[in-house]
Formats: sequence, structure tokens, C-alpha cells
Amino acid sequence: MKKVLITGGASGIGQHLAHRLAALDFDVVVSDVNEAQAIQTAQEIVAKGFKAQGIGLNMLDSASFEPLTHALGSIDILINNAGIQHVEALEHYPLDKWEMLQAVMLTVLAMLSKALLPQMRKQNFGRIINIGSIHALVASKYKSAYVAAKHGLLGLSKVMALETAEFDITINTICPAYVKTPLVEKQIAAQAKEHGMSEQEVVDRIMLAPMPKKAFIDVDEIFHSVQFLVAPLAKNITGQTIVIDGGWTVQ
Repeated sequence: MKKVLITGGASGIGQHLAHRLAALDFDVVVSDVNEAQAIQTAQEIVAKGFKAQGIGLNMLDSASFEPLTHALGSIDILINNAGIQHVEALEHYPLDKWEMLQAVMLTVLAMLSKALLPQMRKQNFGRIINIGSIHALVASKYKSAYVAAKHGLLGLSKVMALETAEFDITINTICPAYVKTPLVEKQIAAQAKEHGMSEQEVVDRIMLAPMPKKAFIDVDEIFHSVQFLVAPLAKNITGQTIVIDGGWTVQ
């Protein structure tokens, strides 16, 4: 049974992946800054007859990563899913918010991967899947820190893929367009304020307008890509960006 560590696993995309992977007989570790919610998610999975545990994980406390990896034992698959957002024009963007977004979605993500890679090398197996964003490929106004971090994530993933190429380890990034999660729901309200328009106008004119298919991405679409990438026969797919964007970037 392969063990999966999911960051930001207590809500949204991460929570959905935890439930779906557990049902496929993976041993799931649900980690989240909200420890109580992580434990609750794990308990819900266990109640269905599957294997899971919930732990608190502060993505800003990289010093805890190495002890954590020892406590958890061998981690076969890491899904770097934790994310935060702050929407504001760069002229007014608070430095602490900028630094926090870079830390959670790039710097600390790299350090967590660093902590797990030695064991993956030792066992000659590992899958690291980064949950990126359409904003790793394109930009939107008022999201400077988020866009910068997600663009950096693609470069980091490619470097990690090269550095692990001699092992059965792969590093890939899934980049969906807008997924209807609590994080995106908050963005709708924030963007409405910044743009001076209604929330429905934000959905229609900003979020879905660039997509030829005009639809939010479903969490099951992301799960399908994860399921594909963790498979043994995906061993030569590494350093790649899997884009789920309804045709946004082909224009």
C-alpha cells in the first residue's frame, strides 16, 4: 500500500483527493494548518473503511518537516496542494502578504519536497505532484504574488525532475483553470471589490471569459490527472505541466 501525503488536505481540492485516493487503497496522510479539520477529514475516510490519518502541518514552519518525515515513515507520494491567495493591486500589496504567498506556495513547498526526497531515492520510488494553476502560465491583475509563485513552481518542478531522473521518481505539476473551491469563492468577492463590479460579473467576465468551454474545472478532473500520474506506467512522465484549462492557453 502506497502512502500519500497531501498538504492543504482538509478542504477543497486536497480534501477531495484524500477521499478519492483512500478509496483506491492508498494510505492517506491528510495534513493541514487546521489540525482539527485534518483529523476530521481523516476520520471521515476511516469511517468509510479506508486508511487515513490527519495531522497539523504549518507550511511556514519548515523546521518541522524533517522530524515529521521520520514520524510518518516512508512517504511514496507527495501532493503539494496547500495554497493561499491575496488579491490587491501591487502598489498597495502588503509585504507580509507577498512573503507569505511566496513561502507557502514556493519556498516551503521546495523544503518539504527536499525533506522527502532522500527516502524516495532510497526506496527508488516517488511521485511528487504539485497542484499549480492556470496562473502558472498566464497572468491576471491584482494577483502579483500568486502569479509569481505559481510561475516559479514550474521552474522548480523542472529542476527537481532533472535532479531525480536516475530514479523512479517523477515531478509534475497540474495546472487547472478556476476550480469552485472555498479559495476561489473568496477570490470572487475580493475581485469584485478591486474591479468595482458584481460577483456574477467577476465569474462571467474575468474567470470564465478566457475559457472557450466557459466552465469551472471539476475536482474530479484533477483527481483523474493525479491518478494517472501516480501510476507505475507514468514513470517517464516527469517535469511536465498538465494543463486543464478549457482551452484558455491555446488561443
